[in-house]
Amino acid sequence: MQNNRLRILIIYQLLEKYSDEENPLSTTELVEMLEERGIKCERKSIYADIEALNEFGCDIMSMKTPKRGFFIASRKFETPEVMLLIDAVKSAGFITPKKTNSLVEKLKTLISDGQADAMESQVYVDTQSSKCDNEEIYIIIDRLHNAIMQKKKVKFIYRRRSIDMMNLKKHTEKTFIVSPYALIWKNDHYYLICNYPKYDNLMNLRIDRMKRLELLEKPARPLREVSSYIDEFDTQDYSSKMFNMFSGDECEVTLKCKLHLQEEMLDRFGSSIPLTAVDINHFETMVSATLSDGLVSWIMQYGPDIEVIAPQELIDMIKTKSNSILKVYQTDSGLN
Repeated sequence: MQNNRLRILIIYQLLEKYSDEENPLSTTELVEMLEERGIKCERKSIYADIEALNEFGCDIMSMKTPKRGFFIASRKFETPEVMLLIDAVKSAGFITPKKTNSLVEKLKTLISDGQADAMESQVYVDTQSSKCDNEEIYIIIDRLHNAIMQKKKVKFIYRRRSIDMMNLKKHTEKTFIVSPYALIWKNDHYYLICNYPKYDNLMNLRIDRMKRLELLEKPARPLREVSSYIDEFDTQDYSSKMFNMFSGDECEVTLKCKLHLQEEMLDRFGSSIPLTAVDINHFETMVSATLSDGLVSWIMQYGPDIEVIAPQELIDMIKTKSNSILKVYQTDSGLN
């Protein structure tokens, strides 16, 4: 009896690992695989076990051509879904190469070995050049989640890279104690949204630059003291107002845009923003954004296709940035 229970579990395990529609396992193959694991059985026992597994709710189908055998017809994750997850893990800069490889191998167990091999040949992402080297990342994320849930402060060392006058790479480190509110994955990096007690606003810090993070017993500052949010942090709203994750004061921005940018504005700020026709070539919209260098750079990438109408402070920032860029090129080219 004990042998029968073990056999049916191993049969399911073998089908899950090795079978798919392109690679069914025949009863002969299943008998041989079981014998390799020290379990002897007859072909009719295989049929009975598979019938029992289907009655339990497993979706195991049989086929006769081009090859006779059984395979798992439906899984929790389909191959395209696993491929998307693997792509995301491989391209995530905050996951180290070692942890990337470990996660990818775990994700591949969600499909058959044959499907995983075929998928691996189709997917390539350069995981070495853009990956961080912080092996504490899992522990840090877990502790940050706990701190946010418990509304406690955290303490950590924050590391930044720099190059000195001798062209040597080095790191500068600073200890932070902050009140954490949320985690955001944006621009291929994972950020902690938090408050540094010296200021009454929010700041964004990259998680892959943190190390030796500790959960403190000190309560975090109430969110309403440092932001416009009352009791709950609105990740979607905050993310839509951030540009390249630069912090700044929130303001209403009026933009005059070329017509071909309508879809881009709706994708960036959401479908609820107003779009008002100005003439046959332009429309105006008003959005909420943080006044920062990130916003200036974002607007300037569109050149003459976007004109800032308000506020004046943002207009002045763009003028200053434009003049500083022009000055660099005038100096380099010897122009007056």
